[in-house]
Amino acid sequence: MTEKHSSFEKTSDEPPAAVADAPKESEGSPAAEEKTLSWRSLVLTGYGGYDKIKLQVKTQSKPQLKAGEVLLRVKACGLNFAELLGRQGLYDQLPNPPVTMGMEGAGVIEAVGEDVKDRKVGDRVIALSRSGMWQEVVVVSADRVFPMPEEMSFEEGAALLINYLTAYLMLFEMANVKPGKSVLIHMAAGGVGIAATQLCQTVQDVTVFGTASASKHETISQGGVTHPIDYRTKDYVEEIRKISPNGVDIVLDPLGGSDTQKGFNLLKPMGMLIVFGAANCVTGQKKNLLAMAKTWYNQLSLSTLKLMQANKAVSGFHLGNITDEQLITRTMDKLVELYRQGKIKPHIDSSYHFEEVAEAMRRMHERLNIGKVILLPEPKKEEEKPKSNAEPGENVEQKEATEEVKAEKD
Repeated sequence: MTEKHSSFEKTSDEPPAAVADAPKESEGSPAAEEKTLSWRSLVLTGYGGYDKIKLQVKTQSKPQLKAGEVLLRVKACGLNFAELLGRQGLYDQLPNPPVTMGMEGAGVIEAVGEDVKDRKVGDRVIALSRSGMWQEVVVVSADRVFPMPEEMSFEEGAALLINYLTAYLMLFEMANVKPGKSVLIHMAAGGVGIAATQLCQTVQDVTVFGTASASKHETISQGGVTHPIDYRTKDYVEEIRKISPNGVDIVLDPLGGSDTQKGFNLLKPMGMLIVFGAANCVTGQKKNLLAMAKTWYNQLSLSTLKLMQANKAVSGFHLGNITDEQLITRTMDKLVELYRQGKIKPHIDSSYHFEEVAEAMRRMHERLNIGKVILLPEPKKEEEKPKSNAEPGENVEQKEATEEVKAEKD
């Protein structure tokens, strides 16, 4: 048996081909149609702007599942900041183009391989992968597939995995948040921000400082942010010091650069800063070398002596590098139970069909979203209106994306 080295099972762009010596049917016959599979897939064709992601239709023999695998019909996919980085060539865990991105999705199992005992055809599940989830059908390891509660929608399922796993592991496994503590959550209206805020509400008397633009303050306040701060018009460090002169106990930092230094300075003694992203690197559609250089130049640099003198802790978190399978499964079980209890609930900002992937990415890139942005594999109906309030931007060439069809036959 091959040893697994990561909690994210790598998913290929295409389901595995059927066995080579299978009997061939004449093309166009019912038997041949039954043994072939066509599916829509979003393919990153190169690094750059939104136009580098193409909607393709692929055709291949139905996959012969290996032991421990399932074939999933994907109903909804999650969009994460990692995909914005990946499109610009800034996410080192994404295979080189051409590649199908996507780390999470929800759908229905259509087939199971040998030795799969606790999953069956027809099960509604959530799936986790290193890449490859942005397509209609995908083969994944049964170990990376988790049952969905009946009352959970596919959109909620796709919104749960990455954001809530990240927030839970940082807060409870790393920072060990306790009653009476205070937490600074940057990008509090984003997917991880909302997840972290909700999880903080499961602990008694936790004070949450959250940075977000003013238009999002009402929503994040209702969601549990004690002190919303408009980072665009105010100095969040000064605002926090006015309320809590000693600072905060925990800082969750997805920004990097100078904000990491500010976060460290805001920590109380015995506090912890957790760095889990570098959003400051992403400015325009394409890679910005100046922004990257500025972010890394301003990155926090510390000696162990300084940490000892300050009685502070600095930690880094990257979900893709978690190799403890049991930890992932155990945490997912806890999250599903919290959902069933009504203590957490993914906030869906908007849903876009595959044809509208550029609009979806733009909405997150410009930080217009409040909560999770979802991608829907099913074709968009011509009469269907957009499911979001995305602000008008540059024209998205949906027709070009729709007509980008590449058939890959045996």
